[in-house]
Amino acid sequence: MKKDIIKVYSEILEKITPTKGDKAKMEALAKEIAQKVASACVEHGVKATVRAEGSVAKDTWLRENPDIDIFMRLPATIARKALGKISLEIAREATTGSKQIERFAEHPYLEAFVEGVRVNVVPCYAVKRGEWLSATDRTPFHTDYVKNRLDKSLRGEVRLLKRFMQGIKVYGAEIKTGGFSGYLCELLILHYKSFTETLQAFAQYTRQIVIDIENYYADRANELQLLFAEPLVMIDPVDKARNVASAVQLQKLHTFVGAARAFLKTPSTKFFYPPKTKALPAEDAKQKLENRGSACVFLTCATAEAVPDVLWGQLYRTQRSLRKLLELNDFKVLRDAVWSDEKALSIFVLELEQRVLPSVKKHLGPPLTREKECHNFLAKYAYGNGNVVSGPYIEDGRWVVELQRRFTDAVEFLREKLKEGDRNTGVAEIVAQALREEFKVLVNSEIAKVYSGNRDFAEFLTDFLVGKPFWLVKE
Repeated sequence: MKKDIIKVYSEILEKITPTKGDKAKMEALAKEIAQKVASACVEHGVKATVRAEGSVAKDTWLRENPDIDIFMRLPATIARKALGKISLEIAREATTGSKQIERFAEHPYLEAFVEGVRVNVVPCYAVKRGEWLSATDRTPFHTDYVKNRLDKSLRGEVRLLKRFMQGIKVYGAEIKTGGFSGYLCELLILHYKSFTETLQAFAQYTRQIVIDIENYYADRANELQLLFAEPLVMIDPVDKARNVASAVQLQKLHTFVGAARAFLKTPSTKFFYPPKTKALPAEDAKQKLENRGSACVFLTCATAEAVPDVLWGQLYRTQRSLRKLLELNDFKVLRDAVWSDEKALSIFVLELEQRVLPSVKKHLGPPLTREKECHNFLAKYAYGNGNVVSGPYIEDGRWVVELQRRFTDAVEFLREKLKEGDRNTGVAEIVAQALREEFKVLVNSEIAKVYSGNRDFAEFLTDFLVGKPFWLVKE
């Protein structure tokens, strides 16, 4: 291994590896909270097995941002509809006095901040392996699987991989991020045996990566391809029917591939601890928007009340719908993104090649070899159609007509369409509710007031305008 890589690894491991004192403090806190959860279960008349799971239990957590997962294994006799309600009541009681946030995966769970540490109190069913009633039922089995296989050296490799992924912003399986989960990182290290080998494997990525640690599909490769179509497949060692990497968005996978290649060529601690984005001065941002030659269209609206996973699912669905809506009406979208403070404001960004289109467009009809379709085309456009500017005429063996566009200005188009709410736009339900109350469509420097008044959005837009990832450096 190169000396420069070894130096980087040593420096990073020193920062991210918990000390004996850190571990003792975290283990004590996890034990204390688990006992409070267990007591709350008894008070509610619920029989449960309570224990710490996740990175603290597996000793793969990072010193600078520890979090504790406390799982309640509840009887299978509790109905699914009641599971979230009962567990939230227990979790709130066990973490009384702490900041509490309701989260949602397959069912609700509670995130609390106890003594500055994020604690997730999560329900699952006490079932035998393979008899899953909810997605979280697997977690205790995941913990046991990893604990039995990771030694001290491999735990260091997991920490390097997690910190690297945090640095390049591909870590976290929640919907907002759509990246690599902690469990997936642990399995990657179990498979490749080191952080470096993991990077080297992904740096060579050209098509689907399939990893089956337990060789469930050793003699059934064709079946595996039929079951799992995702670009990255990690067969869950405790559930052969599940892809641990199913939440990884293609963009996040590609980002990891690109960053892995860059790091292996030029190792640097910056990959693990990137420089903080410094927002452009407001006047510079205005000039950049006005002079870049494209049209950055911003749709701003209130943020609907929803748990983050639900909110981001709806924001991303709306983002895709807005892009499709514009493209179907001939506006070329160069890039798009969405930002939200998850409380009061959400902003969709759509960079268009141009805001205003020509008033006339060319519409291709059927080839002359398809007589019936030609008849229908001519019936529609040849006789008194008010939208026809020229034609129909024959060009290259097919009928062609030039039509008047109904909408030529992207901003006016969006304003008109979004007045309809979610009808014929594909806008997600809770976003549509916010749009019905109020929305604005701004272009280029018209976003200046929002930019100046919101530092987080200013940093987001600065990154968007720059475009280039921080890790892309000259070799």
